[in-house]
Amino acid sequence: MVPGIKIDRDKVIAEKINSYLWLLFIICFLGNVLGGTASTLISVYLPVLVKDILGLVDDNQVNRVSSYISAFYLIGWAVGGLTFGVLGDRIGRVRSLALSIAMYGLFTLLIAFASSWELIVVFRFFCGFGVGGMLVINTTLLSEIWPERTRAIFIGVLSIGFPVGIFSSGAINFFVSNWRQAFMTGMIPLALGIISIGLLQESAIWKVSHAQRKENKSSGTIGTHRGDIVNGSIIFGSMLIGLWAIFSWVPTWVQTLLTNSEGQSERSLSMMLLGAGGLTGGFFSGWFANALGTRKAMQLCFAGCFIISFLLFKLNSVFTIVTIIEIALLAFMFGISQGLLSVYIPLLFPVNIRATATGLCFNVGRFFTAIAVFFVGALVTTLGGYSNSLFVFSAVFLVGLLFIVFSKKAD
Repeated sequence: MVPGIKIDRDKVIAEKINSYLWLLFIICFLGNVLGGTASTLISVYLPVLVKDILGLVDDNQVNRVSSYISAFYLIGWAVGGLTFGVLGDRIGRVRSLALSIAMYGLFTLLIAFASSWELIVVFRFFCGFGVGGMLVINTTLLSEIWPERTRAIFIGVLSIGFPVGIFSSGAINFFVSNWRQAFMTGMIPLALGIISIGLLQESAIWKVSHAQRKENKSSGTIGTHRGDIVNGSIIFGSMLIGLWAIFSWVPTWVQTLLTNSEGQSERSLSMMLLGAGGLTGGFFSGWFANALGTRKAMQLCFAGCFIISFLLFKLNSVFTIVTIIEIALLAFMFGISQGLLSVYIPLLFPVNIRATATGLCFNVGRFFTAIAVFFVGALVTTLGGYSNSLFVFSAVFLVGLLFIVFSKKAD
């Protein structure tokens, strides 16, 4: 038996937080931070980037190209999450994690050298491919080897890495006006992915499961857990649709509230608020889970997201301190939900299919999210503005709330 490891109900879990687990946590956390930056850096630069690439064109064409860039990123995210979920079960968690981080770093870097919007669409697709895979693998890895007593707390803290990255994208935009220079930050995750393959060791629990798979002693198949996959996909996907429709278009929506400003500082502030609120919510999500229970805490989050979306998008016609507070509160709810879902989803499934099933739950909804993000821009004219369009898509929080009520408790 591996020192410091015990076997409990076919699980191999560390008995205490040792130095290696701290190293692993730091790498996973940095992967989340840099993934959050890679994901949302395009949002704060989108109005400037598209006009720079296209030249003098009308707003409808700008919206159309912006929609393609955002939507194909999310499609790549979904495909990558599904693909890396399978890879994580087949070739191991560590190699999959390192590859996914390096991948989104590389394609973020390549955007800095793009000469057309079509190339940016391609690079964003593969950037999303890597980010989607990274989020599945690092959550799966920590959920199955971290000590149970502090698991919810640390996975909650892990989840704040993404909003830290969102905050960072706003900060980068605040200090760096040139979008090509900003995307040079892709060098950092590229380097992290390369060095992590030499620093990390494959998880013991995956080794046990992999050996059992070879001996045809697996504890379940995707088919036997079809109901959990459908339920988990709808719950996670409903939050995802609302979150990304809002995150992708809030800077542009903020711009519509301004009449006498170029909007760079306000767009930057809105993105930093989304990141800071999400960071705070994710940090406290583990304590919410322990205090209320994961399911009840998730119900409160989904209901809160819908109510705050109504207040934000239906009652604001100018950018004020109230707008700032409401953006921060909405992001706080988003942060809590991401921590809770990261704890809940992986533990619905046995180890031998955990990464694959988690990848499905995390990413099936992203195909619909990509469509939603695309149609937020496309429906602006039909629905009479970004406020109405964003509020319409926030109704998905009620769908998630309904399915959580009938969801089962994870192991």
